[in-house]
Amino acid sequence: MPSSNFVDYVKLYLRSGKGGAGSAHLLRTRGNARGGPDGGDGGRGGHIILKGNAQLWTLLHLKYTKHIKAGDGESGGSNKKSGAYGKDVVIEVPLGTVVIDAETGEQDAEITRDGETIVILQGGRGGLGNDHFKSSTFRTPRFAQPGEPSTEAWKILELKILADIGLVGAPNAGKSTLLSVVSAAKPEIADYPFTTLRPNLGIVAYRNDRSFVMADIPGIIEGAAEGKGLGLRFLRHIERNSALLFMVPATSKSVIAAYKVLLNELNKYNPELMDKKRVLAITKCDLLDEKAMKMMKKRKLPDIPVAFISSHTGMGLHELKDKLWDVLHS
Repeated sequence: MPSSNFVDYVKLYLRSGKGGAGSAHLLRTRGNARGGPDGGDGGRGGHIILKGNAQLWTLLHLKYTKHIKAGDGESGGSNKKSGAYGKDVVIEVPLGTVVIDAETGEQDAEITRDGETIVILQGGRGGLGNDHFKSSTFRTPRFAQPGEPSTEAWKILELKILADIGLVGAPNAGKSTLLSVVSAAKPEIADYPFTTLRPNLGIVAYRNDRSFVMADIPGIIEGAAEGKGLGLRFLRHIERNSALLFMVPATSKSVIAAYKVLLNELNKYNPELMDKKRVLAITKCDLLDEKAMKMMKKRKLPDIPVAFISSHTGMGLHELKDKLWDVLHS
């Protein structure tokens, strides 16, 4: 999927349908010139509904649809006939989509399951016809209820990638290369920072036909939580990952220091990310000779599962998959 086709943020103006008015009709027939009230109820206005679709990976289909309006309910008729409901509008979105009120900034809803539906804006109720207001002492009401008005609001839809493993690392740490080797995903790869400008997903095959989903998140630099580099735009995707794979090149001046920078940025963005399970992959180990590799393994490392890998030679990749599988199912 070309990078220009990945859209994870849209702002939409939504308006539900207004309810139809109730009828104030009075029965008039050749044999009954003074019939009672027989006005029907107005129809409900259309809802704005969000529906999860596991086949969608982006909000691209909504990028150029800024205004979405549901149908209005029809008025009630004679002979107690109710008006038709206004047409609902169903907006299909990828799993992991969050709805945020543009005015208050509060989260309204989130879609996490295929086929899940949530009413974002309810249509106005239809008004009651005059038949509802008759009584033994008031036999000919000549009025009916109007329908309820529509509801309108600006809503923000944000997509947070749903994946088992999220790759966390500085630009050019080897995340895209790893994803391309262990899955069928083909992210853009080059020898410069910020090659990855959008999240990429790949299905990683494991033993006995098992698999898990890995997400390559654009690189994180110091200050990302304040908007530096690609900033906050992509940090939100990490919130939905079941576990995090931190990636630090073996050529770093200090593996511990590089790991702490990444950890600090995630903590500043959302302290709840500290509760996620973690694995550390020390990448580009093919650049170390045997002596340097032995020294690397003797260094003090974070107290989490650690794998020494090279995506180019395949070194340590089976061991890494084992560690990730164990973390996901522990």
